[in-house]
Formats: sequence, C-alpha cells, structure tokens
Amino acid sequence: MALIRTSSPHLHKASSTGDVMRLVILACMPGLAAMTLFFGWGTLINVCWAILLAVGLEAAIVLIRKRPVSFYLKDYSVVVTALLLGLSLPPYAPWWITLVGILVAVVIAKHLYGGLGQNPFNPAMVAYALLLVSFPVEMTRWTQPFVLLGDADSWNILPFTDTLRVIFTGFEPVWLDNYTGATPLDAMRHRGGMTTEEAWLSKPVLADGIGAWHAVSAAYFMGGIFLIYRKVITYHVPMAMLGALAVIASVFYAFDPYDFADPYFHITVGGTMLGAFFIATDPVTCATSNRGKIWFGIGIGLLIYVIRGWGGYPDAVAFAVLLMNLAAPFIDQYTQPRTYGHAKANRGMKGGQ
Repeated sequence: MALIRTSSPHLHKASSTGDVMRLVILACMPGLAAMTLFFGWGTLINVCWAILLAVGLEAAIVLIRKRPVSFYLKDYSVVVTALLLGLSLPPYAPWWITLVGILVAVVIAKHLYGGLGQNPFNPAMVAYALLLVSFPVEMTRWTQPFVLLGDADSWNILPFTDTLRVIFTGFEPVWLDNYTGATPLDAMRHRGGMTTEEAWLSKPVLADGIGAWHAVSAAYFMGGIFLIYRKVITYHVPMAMLGALAVIASVFYAFDPYDFADPYFHITVGGTMLGAFFIATDPVTCATSNRGKIWFGIGIGLLIYVIRGWGGYPDAVAFAVLLMNLAAPFIDQYTQPRTYGHAKANRGMKGGQ
C-alpha cells in the first residue's frame, strides 16, 4: 500500500471560540454535579433557567442589532456566562433573581460595550455583584449541605418538585428553615467573640458540613486542571491567585491563629476555586501577558483576603475580580514582553503620548 508523503509545515485548524467555550462548559460539570449532590436540585435548576434566559435574550439582542443569530449563539459565550452565574447563586434563589442577573450580564455588562471581546468586566461577576448588593437577603440564603440533615445512608435531600415550587412560586414551607443557613465563610466572619477554634466546634456548617465545601472545591480544581491540560487557560492566574491568598492567610494565621482562619480554609471554601480557574481566567477581561497574568492573579488573591477579613462580603471573589478587571489594561501596559530584536520591553507611557 502506497503511503502519502507530505512535507512540512503541517498546519492544524485553530480552535474556534465555540470549541473553547464547550471545553469550559465540560470542565464545569464536575463542580455542578458536586453542588447538586451536596446542596440539592436548586443549583441545577438555576443553571438551566439561567441558560434558557441567556440564550433567548442573546438572540433577541442580536436580532435588534441586525446581526446573524446563529453566528453569535454558536460561540457558546452566553451559555458560559449563564452557567457561571447559575453556579454562583444560592440554590434557593427566586426565579426573578436569576432573571435580573441575566439581564444585567447580557444586556449591560456585555452588549452595551459591543459584545464578546469588548466588555471590560466579567459579565457574570458584574451581575453577581449587583445582585448581592441589591438583594442581600435572597443572595445569602444558602442551602446547608445535606450531610447535616441526615446520615450518610439516607440524606434528607429536598425533592425536585418542592425545589421547583420554592424557586418559581415563592412557596416557603415551615421546614424550609431546616435547609438554609450560613456558609462557612459567613459563619467564620460573623462568629462574634468566639475564637477560630471555638467557631469550628460550635458552628454546624464548620464542624460537620465543611467536607461538602471541600468536595465542591476539589471538583472545580479537577475541572481547572483539565482546562490547563487542554491549553484553554494557562496556569499563571490560578497559581498566582491561590498562592497569594495562601501566603497572606498563612502570615495572619501564624500571627494570630485565634482570630484568623488557616490558608486551607480560605482556598477550599466559597467560590475560590471557581474564581481561580473559571472566572479570573476570562481571556477578555484578564491581563494578556504571562507576567501580567501573575500580577493579575496576585492582586485578586490579596483583595479576596482583605475583603473577607475586613469587608462586609465574606466570599469576596466577585469584587476582587472586578477590581482587577479594572486594573488589567494598566497591568498590560507595564508588563509588555520584549519584542524580538529589541533589548528590552516597551513599558509604560512615553512622553508626548
């Protein structure tokens, strides 16, 4: 059998935006599965509802802008935005919370700036931050891990139909309070005069339910490693963000372990892993050079700890990412790589520019 002999170069088809976004969606699936397993059907319902709203709204806006609908929908960017927002919302968030969030993310944070590639801020985090500031009650009613509500053989998971009623009809049965409560970050932030050790022993979500949050973070970590392996993202932002957060948490914990949580706690609870691998690495709103990505990630990690420690919003990932989105152009200006043939990089603004 004759062999076909070809000479170099051998060209490969570049990945399209749709290919990249589908890989991001796939990488989010372990986290979505873990959230559903430990916190009930609400997260899955919120994600599906958010995607349905986002796709319909994106199609309507594209039609208004007189652009081809299929061209814009097949890049899956709006699906990723809706997925990230749905994963960030509390499982029992009312349906209108998701609606408002999608309106803000798609209309204001994305299309008012010109669409994909033109937005300076991460759309999902713009929507989340606005919802958190505007509707603090609905946005802080988190589901307790179901390991707190039953033994390992028969977890007392709220039925799917009842979860739908709570989200879409406002139905609030008397037993609903048994399923909701503070997150570990909330419990640690608002522990009153208790020491860190006393809070761990007395707060159920810390004493018994922290393992569920660790499992969710592990699921997001595995998804993030998959994205690095497939070269969808680089390691610079996650490594810098998690490293900076671990370092500053270690310093304060070593200084006063009675008042500050250990670095492992900060890294493995809340939205830290989701933010490190899926939100901070957004190629549109992140720094572009590898050196810039490191500074970008360091800034996010430091801001997360500062806001968690002394601010009013315990998770802090959304606010830290948005603040560093604002700084990304500045970072890019001062971390330009050296152009081939030049002795050094062109950094900063020159006189007369």
